[in-house]
Amino acid sequence: MSRPQLILLPGKEKSLQRHHPWIFSGAIRKKIGHPQEGDLVDVMAPDGSWLCVGHYQEESIMVKVLSFETSEIDTAFWRSRLASAIAYRQRLGLLDSKETNVFRMIHAEGDLMPGLVADFYNGVLVLQAHSEGMHKMFPVFVELFRELLGDRLVSVFDKSSATLPSGNATDGYLWGEEPDEWEINENGVKMLINFYEGQKTGFFVDQRENRHLVGQLSKGMRVLNCFGYTGGFSLAALQGGAEYVETVDISKKAIELCNRNVELNFGKTDSHKGVVADVLKYLDTASDAFDVIVLDPPAFAKNHRSLQQGLKGYRSINQRAMEKIRRGGLLFTFSCSQAVSMEDFQTMVFSAANNAHRQVRIVKRLPHAIDHPISVYHPEGEYLKGLLLYVE
Repeated sequence: MSRPQLILLPGKEKSLQRHHPWIFSGAIRKKIGHPQEGDLVDVMAPDGSWLCVGHYQEESIMVKVLSFETSEIDTAFWRSRLASAIAYRQRLGLLDSKETNVFRMIHAEGDLMPGLVADFYNGVLVLQAHSEGMHKMFPVFVELFRELLGDRLVSVFDKSSATLPSGNATDGYLWGEEPDEWEINENGVKMLINFYEGQKTGFFVDQRENRHLVGQLSKGMRVLNCFGYTGGFSLAALQGGAEYVETVDISKKAIELCNRNVELNFGKTDSHKGVVADVLKYLDTASDAFDVIVLDPPAFAKNHRSLQQGLKGYRSINQRAMEKIRRGGLLFTFSCSQAVSMEDFQTMVFSAANNAHRQVRIVKRLPHAIDHPISVYHPEGEYLKGLLLYVE
């Protein structure tokens, strides 16, 4: 049986000829065959020639492209894509690392699998679908990952309830052991993960290398970790020899788990304090006694419509942090908003520094970790923007 087809408007084929993996609804002239959410569809140029195949969805991004070649989208196709992603992590040394057993296994468009994220947590693989088409494939993916990973794999967990457009997903285990909590190791630091309650797939895997850098620069320092969640940056700072670390998050559950993570690694200690508070209000009243401040907020700009309001929020917290940090302090500041470009983010930092009346130098740009590859045809995949700033 032939697949449904989408015929493009004149000129809309150009982005596909450059292998961009998204087709927007406004590019479609005609639908043939009544495609349903999650169906495979063939995309045709205005002259009727075949361009690509992808998953159909009733969204602004109407098709997420799987292949620009005429190969069958069958089990062999998926096995090849998963094997390629696993080989990439093997090449990075992540599969057999003794210091780190948590990393991203599949990074959507960056691994030629748009609509799918998969993170590996010490044997538990967490799958997260961002399209109905990918979610329908989970039974196949479970069997393929079991085949390809062998005894490295303990469990497979579906964490798609908050990301699937239809909302028709329930978080839970698809195969294997079913622990309520799981211990991982990142750069020699132990952490507890709750897959049901945790953010994203359970943890913010993309910040691994930036956490390591915080640890390297925190020896003897007083560190403030804002939007600290379960304490990843705080644990790295303590491991690096920080004199004192404060973790601030509005979630009581997150701070409770952060405190447990600190005790798991360092026992009972006066070197760390967890604070349940709104970060902006906390920065208004905090002392100026910190040498290192980390700002890793949630996405303030969910899309381009909220960009200006989001940038205003980023500017407010960065200005307050710059006003509070000690002279010669280091500010690690991030945005995970895809709608915010690095140019936008840097301009916001300039404005915050000017308002705070501080001299600020950019020390380093801070992208996401190397297990989050970015397709050269899909620059939008570079969602995390970060800067390390020296504040005088």
